[in-house]
Amino acid sequence: MLSYTVRGSGLPILAVHGWTPDHRLMLGCLEPLFADRPGYRRVYPDLPGMGRSAAPESIASSDDVHAALLEFVDTTIGQEPFLLVGESYGGYQARALTRARPDQVRGLALICPIGTAVEHAYRRRPEHVVLRPDPELMAGLDERTAADYGELAVVQSAETLRRFHEDVQPGLDLADETAMARIRQRWTLSENPESGPAYTGPTLILTGRQDDSVGYEDQYDLLPHYPRATFAVLDVAGHNLQIEQPVLFGALMHEWLDRVAAE
Repeated sequence: MLSYTVRGSGLPILAVHGWTPDHRLMLGCLEPLFADRPGYRRVYPDLPGMGRSAAPESIASSDDVHAALLEFVDTTIGQEPFLLVGESYGGYQARALTRARPDQVRGLALICPIGTAVEHAYRRRPEHVVLRPDPELMAGLDERTAADYGELAVVQSAETLRRFHEDVQPGLDLADETAMARIRQRWTLSENPESGPAYTGPTLILTGRQDDSVGYEDQYDLLPHYPRATFAVLDVAGHNLQIEQPVLFGALMHEWLDRVAAE
């Protein structure tokens, strides 16, 4: 059973984090949206080998992670309809969940998701660039933090660093590197998430123009499978889009929630 955290009550929202961090990435990402928006039960699991979720030897591929998420849905949400939010690798897994449960998933939001190319070597990605540097901030960091934070940061600031410390770093510290290396050997799902019928629920796909991890071009190729998708490429945003463009992120997420509610 996956470790998880729940906030609020009402319509379930399952939030799936990316590769290496834990549920706190999604907690920091989504909770501000619901400060004045009641009626949602936010469910934040840790994926196997990440956070406080163990990954026994039987978890040896992305297919096994997918199976664990399906079991988690059955145990924690049951047959209720729910909304689904996935970030990065969690977006890849969220698409697979949507393929498996299209009638149960009433809305899908993808934040900097892996696109059509799963492996890094085949992704269309821009070169890393820092658009808003803060040399003084970076000079005051220890070597590890400078590397982990600086690797993805497009906006270097006290606020994005604070969010990195609160939302991202804790998961990096807990990750089971042995288990993740094992899963990483079979990282591509055996079934393409877009191989089934098109998903016709309200969808949001958010990408960063400067995201040098997953890029933004491969995600555009997902659009034929999601005919109700809003697709946005945000400037001054890398792989931590929700941290670097929080106002736009919040506006687009609220608009997605409004579309789901109107259904």
